[in-house]
Amino acid sequence: MPSRTFRSFVVHREASGQVTGGVQPLPFSDLPAGNVLIRVRYSSLNYKDAMAATGHPGITKNFPHVPGIDAAGTVVESEDARFQPGDEVIATGHELGVERWGGWAEFVRVPGDWVVPLPDGITLEESMVLGTAGFTAAQSVQALLAHGITPDQGSVIVSGATGGVGSVSVMILAKLGFEVTAVSGKAVMHPWLKEIGARHVVGREELQEEQPRPLLKGKYAAGIDTVGGPTLTTMLKKVSYRGCVTCCGVAGGAEMNGTVFPFILRGITLSGIDSAWCPDDLRVNYWKLLASEWKPDSLASVKRLTSLESIDRYVDAILHGKNVGRVVLDLGERTSPE
Repeated sequence: MPSRTFRSFVVHREASGQVTGGVQPLPFSDLPAGNVLIRVRYSSLNYKDAMAATGHPGITKNFPHVPGIDAAGTVVESEDARFQPGDEVIATGHELGVERWGGWAEFVRVPGDWVVPLPDGITLEESMVLGTAGFTAAQSVQALLAHGITPDQGSVIVSGATGGVGSVSVMILAKLGFEVTAVSGKAVMHPWLKEIGARHVVGREELQEEQPRPLLKGKYAAGIDTVGGPTLTTMLKKVSYRGCVTCCGVAGGAEMNGTVFPFILRGITLSGIDSAWCPDDLRVNYWKLLASEWKPDSLASVKRLTSLESIDRYVDAILHGKNVGRVVLDLGERTSPE
């Protein structure tokens, strides 16, 4: 293994308990075991990455740690016959960026089962504009389709619509012909949400009613919740008979204080979305959809490029609910190890 080093964003926990993070060189000998070495060209910022970068105990259990649950790049070395040097690939989910070092580095080494060939129709950069957020959005949309939700049944409401999962969900749903109601507390971004496909845009208060009633007027055919907490509880109350709501986030809280009445009186289905351990055959199919008929038309409009050295300010923004769209890390060009 080469003795040269590569740039990484490394999170440390000091003896005092203080967590610090920054860019530093790491030797190749420190990379975890795996049979595919990838030169990372792009990564991305997800809420889970921000928690890892700040040492959240539910995410980061071992230090030093390299965050990054997404990586896209080129195979450098492979002991897996499915991948050859020069192949462009995507690695997301599994333990990447959580239990093992992730994509916020110029190189990553992973098991071959975690690697997906880059599908035709999408670039490495575009794959990270989507990343786990887009992959989660695709699973959410598919859950609604599998439940039988169709565009003629009414509007689909999407919470946290300016975030990564929310904005990609809006774009995919709009492309498939759905009327979308986007929810966001960022009033200045309401015109932008309409530009990327929302038919209607409402404030957070739409899903934060504190009425004790177990059910509210059924206004929506289905919902995609990216927030959790009271937002999810209210969404369930406002979905019409035999509707479906997906959930994938906890930024608004992990508790649900509702009742069973949306389920037993309206037959609502609550569908949980897990992106880390999605079966690998489904993972490949979702990426093919995202690169073809589900590829958002406004993908470039949700992208902001940054570097490892500048990622800190975006970490702070996403943790405080101020991030918009998708932050993509550009790790630049560099010669592969000799």
